[in-house]
Amino acid sequence: MKAFTYARADSLAQAAAAAAKPGTKLIAGGTNLLDLMKLQVETPSELVDINHLPLDKIEDTPDGGLRIGAMVRNSDLAAESRIRQRYGVLSRALLAGASAQLRNKATTGGNLLQRTRCYYFYDVTKPCNKRVPGSGCAALGGFNRIHAILGTSDHCIATNPSDMAVAMRVLDAKVETVNGNGEAREIPIADFHRLPGNTPQIETALKPGEIITSVTLPPPPPGLQVYRKVRDRASYAFALVSVAAIVDATAGRIRSARVAFGGLAHKPWRTSRSEQKLMDSPAMTSTFDAAASEVLVEAHGFGGNDFKIPLTRRTLHAVLSEVTRT
Repeated sequence: MKAFTYARADSLAQAAAAAAKPGTKLIAGGTNLLDLMKLQVETPSELVDINHLPLDKIEDTPDGGLRIGAMVRNSDLAAESRIRQRYGVLSRALLAGASAQLRNKATTGGNLLQRTRCYYFYDVTKPCNKRVPGSGCAALGGFNRIHAILGTSDHCIATNPSDMAVAMRVLDAKVETVNGNGEAREIPIADFHRLPGNTPQIETALKPGEIITSVTLPPPPPGLQVYRKVRDRASYAFALVSVAAIVDATAGRIRSARVAFGGLAHKPWRTSRSEQKLMDSPAMTSTFDAAASEVLVEAHGFGGNDFKIPLTRRTLHAVLSEVTRT
């Protein structure tokens, strides 16, 4: 780990000003950042601690939703009674991520900003356009078992590792931010993470000096909520494919459905065409297959991850069968 200086932000304005400075990183739980610093993937000259900012509350909103402070710990969020009762898909997604020790440190804002777990991103001896723009993507012709099959480019096929973000995508969450001038902004979760294109090093819609203050959830939609994560081992592993679903069904017919996927792309993936196939449709295999086909219409494997295409289809089928079973 390279040497760095340390400071503590006592206000949002201080934190935003620090975030705008080249070579400075904000640190909260540090569960991702410190690992990257040890590997010298991240080499900040200064760390600014934001743990003392008053962003650790979960509050009701006037419309019946919730506002989650950026500093709320993942374990606290998963255990909160309003989350468990009204947003079960989010609680389950959080509990599927990392280990209990890491969830006790990781924050809501940090979870949204965690970086990919691509092997080549973590290995500074290998080319990676996300780490060193223009150097190439070693994963394209390398070991790409965990990599993306949707939304890829010739510059990057990495995936977003967050379980929480997939659940927030299906819930239509909004990310609230503020900059050094005190200007607030609200970013739909659908627009927060970016696809790689030719600039995979730019991962989110945040501008320099803009920091996350909270995430808002609208009132929960009707239906059963499910989060299913398929991975190589039962704990402390990232998703090969994950599905967050909210399905309102009765008497063998689906009235409405929302479905988001993790492990498939550079951002949580959701396809309106797939959801339209499920809307007002019979809960049967042909319906589930049609929805999966819409999700996978542009899917493309890279050899080692070709299996993700049929795995996505089977996982979606299993989830939809579970939530429509009467």
